[in-house]
Amino acid sequence: MEFFYSAQLTIPLVQIVLLLALSTLALLFGRTKLALLINYIFALHWGYVVNRDLLVGSGLEKTGSFYMVYFGFGFVIVIFALIGFLSRRG
Repeated sequence: MEFFYSAQLTIPLVQIVLLLALSTLALLFGRTKLALLINYIFALHWGYVVNRDLLVGSGLEKTGSFYMVYFGFGFVIVIFALIGFLSRRG
């Protein structure tokens, strides 16, 4: 639990501005689900790609299985969300 209180993750300001712009545009056009998907994809990206060195260290041997599981589940959730967007209830 101490890790959560002492962790300092960095997120580039350009990416935050891009997230806010994309989410705002999606919400202005009434695409709430798309805005949620955009936020999820950014959180997935920030959670591991941007801060990978802080979370697992700089060694490439540590990233193998965790990297695949993390992005595997993330990718499956994105695919399910896209299927949900494309299917219409009658």
